[in-house]
Amino acid sequence: MESLLSNIRINISECLYVKDPESSKLGQRILSNSIVLIDQLGFEEFNFKKLGQEIQSNESSIYRYFENKQKLLQYLSALYWGILEYRLVVETTAIQNPEERLYKAVEIVTKNPESISTQPHINLNNLRNIIIAEFTKSYHQKHVDEDNSEGNFSIYKRLVLRIAEMIQLVDSGFKFPKSLASTILDGSLHQFFISAHFKSISDTASNSEVFDFFNQMISRLLNRMTNGSK
Repeated sequence: MESLLSNIRINISECLYVKDPESSKLGQRILSNSIVLIDQLGFEEFNFKKLGQEIQSNESSIYRYFENKQKLLQYLSALYWGILEYRLVVETTAIQNPEERLYKAVEIVTKNPESISTQPHINLNNLRNIIIAEFTKSYHQKHVDEDNSEGNFSIYKRLVLRIAEMIQLVDSGFKFPKSLASTILDGSLHQFFISAHFKSISDTASNSEVFDFFNQMISRLLNRMTNGSK
């Protein structure tokens, strides 16, 4: 499994970059250092001038790869969701029981991805921190419909639909599979955020407890729907 995941190549929409950053050493340095810098500074304080200083390259060289930092954030988000989608497909395909398959999917998208091996220039823990703190900023903006029509969020949406399909296989009578699937993805990020910054209103003090929360919620909700249909 680890050797398979170490060689993955996530296909990200060409609309998100000017030049494929994975196509050169400089592009890979832009990715790896931007992940560290955004995690350290936050998206608002991050800019291409600071990134250029970090990689000891002209700011203009970064613009040859990304139009602006918003596109870079969308690219990093797509990369993260793509890695989780790949792992979800690989690790759930052989599971025959629909409930076990769904709970495995929830585990994959909620627990810490430190066990995933991928390109050596990508720090997944730093990337995960960015997604927890900054993902909503990739689409909570005025151009979201235009960005969506270009396919900038296609991997995220595809991951939601994969989980929604698993929900339907557990309970075909449940009327809101896509809403529940998107709640799992976005809600897990929210739980991680408030557990780190608003501890007084959080019941999830660890990564495993976030999984336990969604696992219990899904189990009770879908079982209730199933029992009610009998």
